[in-house]
Amino acid sequence: MAKEVILSGMQPTGKLHLGNLEGALRHWVQLQEDYEMYCCIVDWHALTSDFDHTSDLYDRIIEVTIDYLSAGLDSEKCAIFVQSQVKEHAELHLLFSMIVPTPWLERVPSYKEKSVELGLDSYGFLGYPLLQAADILIYKANWVPVGKDQLPHIELTREVARRFNGLYGEVFPEPQAKLSQFSGILGIDNRKMSKSYNNDITMGESEESTSKKISIMYTDPTKVHLGDPGHPDECPVYLLQKIYNPDHKTIHQRCSTGKLGCVECKKVCAEIVNKALKPIRQRRAELENNLPYVEKVLDLGAERARATAQKTMQEVRGAMKLK
Repeated sequence: MAKEVILSGMQPTGKLHLGNLEGALRHWVQLQEDYEMYCCIVDWHALTSDFDHTSDLYDRIIEVTIDYLSAGLDSEKCAIFVQSQVKEHAELHLLFSMIVPTPWLERVPSYKEKSVELGLDSYGFLGYPLLQAADILIYKANWVPVGKDQLPHIELTREVARRFNGLYGEVFPEPQAKLSQFSGILGIDNRKMSKSYNNDITMGESEESTSKKISIMYTDPTKVHLGDPGHPDECPVYLLQKIYNPDHKTIHQRCSTGKLGCVECKKVCAEIVNKALKPIRQRRAELENNLPYVEKVLDLGAERARATAQKTMQEVRGAMKLK
């Protein structure tokens, strides 16, 4: 039987951080064993907010590709490619834009939130979720790994598929969401880890830099002295312990009873995080010294993705009676 299809992607923000690793990449590495996977670097999406910041776009794409591979994505098991190298994404997006009512896009929660937060009002920003729907449906994806905040986007994609199928006949499946285990890792300032907040720890960070950042992480403000009982479930340092430390329950117990101070906890945390990231960093260093291989991965991934996308577009044009 043919494998079910998964589409996943990230914007080319440069070096990825622990939130990307634990919230997405770890999950993708597991999924590639059992599904036909397409792992995209969505450079067109990045232009909705970074249209005036393209001078280092290619470098950022390479950094993301290196992190994909360093985390364990295998180019023989999944297609790793750049969105703009498969032009069929844009063609399907254009055709979808003819049949989708504007209010469908205006009601997407992230549109209202980010239009105010980032001051964006372009057509491309409004159409961002529709391009995302094209990204997914061009491969007839059955599943999309996402966090809870992306569920409205998946539901819009399902609505788009239903509308197209209702107008022109059954072409697209209705994709389902595969929720990640971790909804998000907190950064060093207790906000969601994000490059835009400058509170992230990258996968390629040096051991020294990682230790320094963990040493200044936000902790429980009510735990001032060593003997004070802590509240580890509300502490971003303990969240890292929970992910990377097999003995995190002992950390929880010692913190809760006031037997573990924050300085010692952070020291232990830095050691176990650095230990966990060591093989990823070693692989990353190898890839940074072999950029022709990284570029070849993207070229071959685009070929594979393009073949599938072209087949879908032939079916779409036939259903719409387009030449």
